[in-house]
Amino acid sequence: MGKPGSKELRELLSCIKKNPRVIVPPIPGFDSGVHELSHDMCLVVTTDPCLGAPREWFGWFLINYAASDIAVFGAKPEYAAINLLGPRKMGLNIFKSIMRQACHAADELDMSIITGHTGTYDELSSVIGTCTAYSVIEKSKLITPGGAKPNDRIFCIKPLGQETLTNFALTHKRLAAKLFGTETVSLLAKQVKMQTCVREALLLAQTGGVTAMHDATEGGFVAALNEMAEASKLGFTVDYAKLPIAKELEILARRFKLSRKQVMSISSTGTIVAAVSPKAEGAVSEALRRRGTVATCVGAFKESADRTLTHNNKKENFPLRADDPYGKMINA
Repeated sequence: MGKPGSKELRELLSCIKKNPRVIVPPIPGFDSGVHELSHDMCLVVTTDPCLGAPREWFGWFLINYAASDIAVFGAKPEYAAINLLGPRKMGLNIFKSIMRQACHAADELDMSIITGHTGTYDELSSVIGTCTAYSVIEKSKLITPGGAKPNDRIFCIKPLGQETLTNFALTHKRLAAKLFGTETVSLLAKQVKMQTCVREALLLAQTGGVTAMHDATEGGFVAALNEMAEASKLGFTVDYAKLPIAKELEILARRFKLSRKQVMSISSTGTIVAAVSPKAEGAVSEALRRRGTVATCVGAFKESADRTLTHNNKKENFPLRADDPYGKMINA
């Protein structure tokens, strides 16, 4: 995947001048930034690319990738600016189709598209989109990946690898049917909209007791949890047996000879990793259950810096770097 490591990102961002009004500056592990508007209000802003997505869903992904990053900060996504860029030979109809998808996605989330840029260029060979989304929130309601506390429970909201399974079913229909069966492939292909975490993240924020959230996108559970731990200056322990891993993902893991590390690292856009106060554990589980969403407690944060994984009753070091096999599998 194309994301630089934490060390490389820090070097890249080192030239940015500090501003006292910026509450959350560009930091590895933080997919949104935050700056003050007044003594009690702030603005959450993020930007995300979209490329290589299925053409019939491109505009939906474009909006939801950015909207999800806003929502895991506890803010309702409100506004978006869009760039659509394509090769010179591309016709206007493709842009029109993507814009209709983006507008429909924005309407679903009660967002407004307020500006953007559209153009074709000789240097490009495929469509590239970027979406900048932002929202206003009270400072007291802001949730960041660095807010986890010792003994907070680690929750996985929705299964690991749901994005990979759905996109594999869409791009490798014949092989997926052979591996999973035609009925399962048909079901997976209809679950594209699970690749957003907006409504689940906002529900978690409203329920209370959620101290940190992260979307398990590139690098999956491994990247998300490590980034939360680093930002919160904590360690953690995770029980592999409790991770919500669908049987279809286990089938893919055998097919592509994936290690445990790769299974935990697999891109899982739409899956939330959340830190939940022990007192709120029951309320959070019940709120998500009523919504029909799978929520699983898989471990806990701890004060010591150790990051451990329990597997078959044995403790081992949790992977510090993700090894995301998504690209290899989708492009196979």
